[in-house]
Amino acid sequence: MAEADASQMNNMKDAGISTPHIYAMLANQKAEDTNLYYEHIVNAKGVLRALFWCDGRSQLDYEVFGDVLAFDATYKKNKYLCPVVVFSGVNRHNQTVVFGSALVTDESKEVYVWLLHQLLAAMRGKAPVSVITDGAPSMRFAIEMVFPNAHHRLCAWHLIRNATSNIGNPKFTSMFKKGMLGDYEISVFEQKWFGMVEEFGVAEKNWIIDMYEKRHMWATAHIRGKFFVGFRTTSRCEGLHSIIAKYVKSQYNLVDFIKHFKRCLTYLRYKEVEADYVSISGLPVLKTTLEHLERSASNFYTREIFFIFRGMLVRAARMKVVQDVAFDSFVLYTISKYGSLNSSWEVSVDNERTKFNCSCLRMDSFGIPCEHIVCVLVFLNILELPKSLVLTRWSKNAKTSTFDSSGVTWESIILSQYGCLMDWCRQLSYVTSRRQERFHLVRDTVMSLIEDFKIEDEQEKQVGAEADDSDGIFPKNPQNCRSKCRLGEKVKRKPQQCSICRMEGHNKKSCPLAKDIQQQTNATSCGINRNHVEEGLDADAEMVILALMICVPQHINYIIFINKSGN
Repeated sequence: MAEADASQMNNMKDAGISTPHIYAMLANQKAEDTNLYYEHIVNAKGVLRALFWCDGRSQLDYEVFGDVLAFDATYKKNKYLCPVVVFSGVNRHNQTVVFGSALVTDESKEVYVWLLHQLLAAMRGKAPVSVITDGAPSMRFAIEMVFPNAHHRLCAWHLIRNATSNIGNPKFTSMFKKGMLGDYEISVFEQKWFGMVEEFGVAEKNWIIDMYEKRHMWATAHIRGKFFVGFRTTSRCEGLHSIIAKYVKSQYNLVDFIKHFKRCLTYLRYKEVEADYVSISGLPVLKTTLEHLERSASNFYTREIFFIFRGMLVRAARMKVVQDVAFDSFVLYTISKYGSLNSSWEVSVDNERTKFNCSCLRMDSFGIPCEHIVCVLVFLNILELPKSLVLTRWSKNAKTSTFDSSGVTWESIILSQYGCLMDWCRQLSYVTSRRQERFHLVRDTVMSLIEDFKIEDEQEKQVGAEADDSDGIFPKNPQNCRSKCRLGEKVKRKPQQCSICRMEGHNKKSCPLAKDIQQQTNATSCGINRNHVEEGLDADAEMVILALMICVPQHINYIIFINKSGN
């Protein structure tokens, strides 16, 4: 652990920032967010060892997008000194979304197991389908313990860096990268791997042996078909750390860190609202020759995912169905690529034309139809994307479906819908205000809708109130209690107090000291010259005057008068 990290974590009490301080702040946040989850562990000396927290919004995001989880332990190398682990994923706009955060003091197996257990508890027992990390042994151990059924992928960037440091041959690193990321069959990968190892004579190196044993965790040939939504590296985590560094400074204590980290989350969620607005406000311009499929995709997918799918439509133009064989329950199509007859793929389609599977397994890996499936859709003259090919997590209504089932209000949806309505109403106002008959039509329609919606809301409130009254588990309104002063009893007013002498029975106008103060003021204004005033108002005197102005309000006018008399 870095010295700065240890100093900040282990000397919290000396700085006045102890675990109760952090808990008090989180408890205050929980008053605003009842779903806020946080837990911590301490060492034998009672010093904070790890703190995990996630708010209600992160839990909702995980419910929709928690199929793939990424986290790393590069926080020691970041610009800020607060040790932090961020659990993140990808939302429907292909943006980074935060599921939870943790402050830790070490990277032991025990700590990571505890963190993953807390994440699992906060997310109501839902485990991710896939996890990507930088390959730390403690992380791998924790994932196998807590998420035994999850697919664990190692970060490609870290592996390339390790290849450079362990072998030290740029040509080997280049071949290793090509073999790792290449979309080969397993037999082809094995052939290329052993050929590379033999060429460079590294078969006996421990790192090579270890990497081959872990090939199912990093080689695309072995990972194909496992859902990672395009994750190959933890660069999203590192990119998120760079965003956090804009909000968190190295001099922040842990309480300040959590507060400013929340600002970072607010920024990320604001970017999601922007993307929501772009996705539901209008349709993109169609650019391919497959207009029907392109239009259908633009209706289903968010804007960012639509752009990715449009690339599949473009590449599908180079694909051709060269053979189709019918079986009892499905038809098998063989696809070849123009200019590359040696490469072929097989797409199976059931008789109802609702299930499509390609040998490239890209649909299973990323959740977007590949160009081979698109080629079959064109061959079968299917004009609209089948629902089985539209993964809910990439669709515009990914959160809406969760909203409908759970009754939770998604703030991003509300804000984006509000923005769209404002934009449409602005356009409507422009095209209707120029003609009187249009104006009256729109006015009457809008007013009628407003009245109908108000009546509907009132009816829903009444139904809800009746349901609350009929349910005996909720407490009733409290009875009126006796106040300290009984009804009908006259309340005694406090006697008037002078603002100058603080005595009772008179005010500042009739105060006997008012005349003396006025005489002193006149004498001072006449007897003190400008230089004397300027020299006398040094730093210490200004502090005294400031304190006097704050603590003794009745002398404010007197002091200001002296200052002005010198000018």
